[in-house]
Amino acid sequence: MPEGQDMAFTHAVLCQVGLPRAKVEGREFMRQSGAAWVNVQAGLLDEGKGPVVQPVPYGPMPRLALAWISTYALRTGEQEIRIGDSAAEFLRLMGMGDDGKRYATLRKQMHALAACRLQLGFKGRTYNGQPVEQFDAWQSNKDTTQRSLWPGVMRLSESYFGSLIESAVPLDNRALMALKGSALALDVYAWLAHRLHRIEGKGIILHWHSLREQFAQEYTGKDAGKDFKKKFLPALRKVLAAYPQAKVQQVRGGVLLNGSPPPIPLKGGPTK
Repeated sequence: MPEGQDMAFTHAVLCQVGLPRAKVEGREFMRQSGAAWVNVQAGLLDEGKGPVVQPVPYGPMPRLALAWISTYALRTGEQEIRIGDSAAEFLRLMGMGDDGKRYATLRKQMHALAACRLQLGFKGRTYNGQPVEQFDAWQSNKDTTQRSLWPGVMRLSESYFGSLIESAVPLDNRALMALKGSALALDVYAWLAHRLHRIEGKGIILHWHSLREQFAQEYTGKDAGKDFKKKFLPALRKVLAAYPQAKVQQVRGGVLLNGSPPPIPLKGGPTK
């Protein structure tokens, strides 16, 4: 049974509608699935010499970062997240190597995440705000050969912290690490972790069209369905290897979901 450092948490709405997986053209990203929706607007960040326009955060890195930050906040009950003395430490905590490319990706995506405005909506309730209230930008240090220091503390906004406490979904951190190379696999895993244990009695068949609406609205054109299916099935196989309790199988026209134990037993909550 996962416990202690093997436990991670993320926001329930982000289990249903994720951040963009690929670079977004423009300043805004919107995704909706059923009653849940997410809207992400790019923001500005002072990188030491005034405001710099940031992109919309995308890919695996912001997903892993939000999960790690959320986990720390729930485990300690604190809005201030002590994220390590350096970028290398932060990458290590997230199970990633600290090569130069990782540093550049981390810097870009964390700046984008810290600057963005996030709206989460579900069944009549809307959260408006920025997950990160205060953030000291990662400034490059040209006067030394040492790696740039990563800010030691990131502060979550009061509203996001409160929303997280109400709506956190427990995940297995080992699964996140196994799936860290694929934003789609991370999204599918979080969705199944949130969804499967709620299914009672007969299983539910989700057809490819519904799955594409939820996970891949960016696929368009006459072969959109085929293109999505080619991406989704390998990602699903990876997820099922990391979440073996999940009773999910491909059927004609879509995927069959059966009631399954969650990755973390429901009685398990944030531990201090």
